[in-house]
Amino acid sequence: MKPIRLLDNRLANQIAAGEVVERPASVVKELLENSIDAGAKRLTVEVESGGVKLIRIRDDGHGIPQDELALALSRHATSKISELEDLEGVATLGFRGEALASISSVSRLTLTSNVEEQESGWQARVEGRDMEAQVMPAPHPVGTTIEVKDLFFNTPARRKFLRTEKTEFSHLEEVVKRLALSRFDVGFTLRHNQRSVHQLRPAATQAEKDRRVAALCGPKFIENAVIIDVEASGLKLYGWVGLPTFSRASADLQYFFVNGRVIRDKLVAHAVRQAYRDVLYSGRHPTFVLYLELDPAMVDVNVHPTKHEVRFRDGRTVHNFLFSTLNRALGEVRPEDQLPPTVLSNPPQPQASGIDAGEFQGQETIRLSAAPASSRTGHYANENSGGGSSYDRRPALSEAPSPGQVKRQIEAYSQLYASSAESVSASQAKAVGDDTVQESAVTFSAQVPVQPLPENDSLTPPLGYAIAQLKGIYILSENDQGMILVDMHAAHERITYERMKQSYQEQGIRAQPLLVPKSVSVSEREADCAEENSEYFSRLGLTLERMGPETLLVRQIPVMLQNADVEKLLRDVLSDLMQHGTSDRIEAHINEILATMACHGSVRANRKLSIEEMNALLRDMEQTERSGQCNHGRPTWTMLTMDQLDKLFLRGR
Repeated sequence: MKPIRLLDNRLANQIAAGEVVERPASVVKELLENSIDAGAKRLTVEVESGGVKLIRIRDDGHGIPQDELALALSRHATSKISELEDLEGVATLGFRGEALASISSVSRLTLTSNVEEQESGWQARVEGRDMEAQVMPAPHPVGTTIEVKDLFFNTPARRKFLRTEKTEFSHLEEVVKRLALSRFDVGFTLRHNQRSVHQLRPAATQAEKDRRVAALCGPKFIENAVIIDVEASGLKLYGWVGLPTFSRASADLQYFFVNGRVIRDKLVAHAVRQAYRDVLYSGRHPTFVLYLELDPAMVDVNVHPTKHEVRFRDGRTVHNFLFSTLNRALGEVRPEDQLPPTVLSNPPQPQASGIDAGEFQGQETIRLSAAPASSRTGHYANENSGGGSSYDRRPALSEAPSPGQVKRQIEAYSQLYASSAESVSASQAKAVGDDTVQESAVTFSAQVPVQPLPENDSLTPPLGYAIAQLKGIYILSENDQGMILVDMHAAHERITYERMKQSYQEQGIRAQPLLVPKSVSVSEREADCAEENSEYFSRLGLTLERMGPETLLVRQIPVMLQNADVEKLLRDVLSDLMQHGTSDRIEAHINEILATMACHGSVRANRKLSIEEMNALLRDMEQTERSGQCNHGRPTWTMLTMDQLDKLFLRGR
């Protein structure tokens, strides 16, 4: 064995660089975080050859004094923390003091800076070969400029692992996007090979923030997003959540920030996935840009070299807060929140090119700490056209039903539900296998709190009035904006499902004892978890008893799950509890059974509906949570505006 000795400075820095500097994007991330911590309000990033040849970052922060330039390039040198207590409540993006030293060990780095008290700026140059900084005067305004040239010039093995210029720049651009989304008060400019890619001004108002998000995530995202702003128990969550219909094939439009720091956390991902469980199509991923603020002492950011992961002190509280907030926000979205603004008879005013605030009038703003509010007016005026060209005039709507027709619609819709009760009872008996719960199936389907139509004929409902039924599958209706197409089975399925869930929750989880208790072998850690959370399992309808260090006895299970694999379900719940502090496995399993029953109990294709039945179904959709998607995540309705219809027929050209 060789004797133990200290590593020399150059080798230690290159080892640290292996953790911090993975590619040019890593360099940009570290340097931009330092600039933001320095109070910069405008940042300019210039790169060449994907960042391998050159990375130049300018900021207007408070700068670095002359006598601290060389020290800034040393390992473990930082102004952000000074004692152990500071580490327990880190409020800055950087704090380790390793970034500049690691970067300078694998590149040719030039650091130029100036502060208010100095007459001129100063510059420090260092190369990976000798690590000795050369300090000299250099003209520079207040702020800092860092140039990183020839990345990995002295470590050719690392350079071989870099991808193509296009790939490396895409990673670098993603870093800039994340930081631009995290700090709306900072302006960002990104140039690649002398070509401007992004020019983002500081954003203060909601409209300016919308424009920045639209520029970085696409206008379609901001048009199909719900704005949330929630604060409770020392936690604050705000940002944009994409509608379930605006899902993606990959998780490439998911940004989550904790106290301004972008993170990837399993607990957060689980809470978001759980909130979208009932409305997202299989294999699709939700979209969101969310910000969580909490006391810095309640989160540990010193758990990963690149600071991409954090650890919450009270993970269960954070998980429950995220899930309940997002679940409520998605449940409160109604059809009127997804419609574009009503097109009035007045001709449209000319607008400036680019992304305008008017494009985002369809967003819903949900403030769950108070009463939910919407950016929409909440109704759609049925005004008569006041002139203008034929292409600006709105079409005449179908005549609103009279009070007598409203009564007949409710009666017809009640009969529609009653006729489905037998199907629900049969499917529930098949799914549960217990005659004692068949009576409740009628209770689920017979409760039809249909909302009456507005008595004021000047108000047009968001989904309009039914015109006809197409091929026994789709309902055609007409509203102020154009034509609505509704999949009647999918819509009725969601309505029935939500009624059944509400009724089941009001009745509580009914449990039954097992004739022969089931013994389950688990690890000692799992048995301890089950014993500590015995009350939690009781609320879920599971009665457990510990029979030994590694043995659990299941004595009682929920009625709805008597045909389920109890052992597998128990292991999954224990796994969730140990990893996330909570579990929704049992609720999800029960909801799957209710969804199956709702599917069998809903109107089928080729079922002829009267106009009264169709209109009543539309009214119920407007009052039902998550009515925009069926139980399987498929959309229940879509709309073609008059502008879209005119384009199809080339009208106005």
